[in-house]
Amino acid sequence: MRKVLACVLAATAFTGCAHKKHVSRTPPSPTVAPPLVSEIKPGYTETGIASWYGHPYHGRAAADGEIYDMETLVAAHRTLPFNTWVRVVNLSCGKSVDVRIIDRGPFVDGRIIDLSHAAARAIDMVGPGIAPVRMEVIRPPQNAPPAIFGVQVGAFRNRVNAEQIRAEMAGRYGSAQLVERADTPNLWRVVVGSETTQEAATALSARIQQETGEKNAFVIRLN
Repeated sequence: MRKVLACVLAATAFTGCAHKKHVSRTPPSPTVAPPLVSEIKPGYTETGIASWYGHPYHGRAAADGEIYDMETLVAAHRTLPFNTWVRVVNLSCGKSVDVRIIDRGPFVDGRIIDLSHAAARAIDMVGPGIAPVRMEVIRPPQNAPPAIFGVQVGAFRNRVNAEQIRAEMAGRYGSAQLVERADTPNLWRVVVGSETTQEAATALSARIQQETGEKNAFVIRLN
C-alpha cells in the first residue's frame, strides 16, 4: 500500500492554495503544536509562516460558504473555528492586522495561516509571498458547532486516483471520503476519519504517517 500511495501522491497530489509568489526555501515548522478545541480562547498564539492567496479563489465560495473577497480582512486556518478573529504580526517588520477565519488551509508544512490579499498588503507581505508571523486569537466565535476533524492525505485532479487512495485508506482506517469544494472544482481531496477531538485526529495523522510513509497528512477541521 505504501508503494502505491507514494506513487499516486507523487504523480498527482497538489498541496496548499495558489499564491502570487513562491519562495524556494524550506520554511521552519511552527514553534507550537495546534491547540485542542477546548484551548481556543483569547491569548492563544501560534508562530510560523504565513502565506496569502488571491486569484483564482477570489469570488468563489470559501469553506464556510461565504464568497471569498480577497480585498477583505479574512484568512484560512486548518483547525480554528470559522469566525474566529486573530491578530497576525509580521515578525520581519512588526506590522499587524486583524483577520476573521472563513476558510481552510494552508496545506503546506510549516505554514500556519493563509491571508487574503488585503491582509497581506497591510503587513507588507504581498511581495515576498510568505513571512514569519505570530498569530494570536483575539475573539473566538459565539456558539461554534461541535467540532469534527479529519486528516487530509492528498488532493488530486484525477478522480480515479483519488478514489483508489480513498478506498485503500477506508480499508485500513475505517472511513475516508472525497471532498470537492466550490473554490477548487475538479480537485478531489482525500480525507480520512471523522473525529470529535483534535487530539484523536492528531493521533490518526501520526499513525497514517508512520504506517504509510505519507508526510503530507494534515489535521483539518471539517466544519
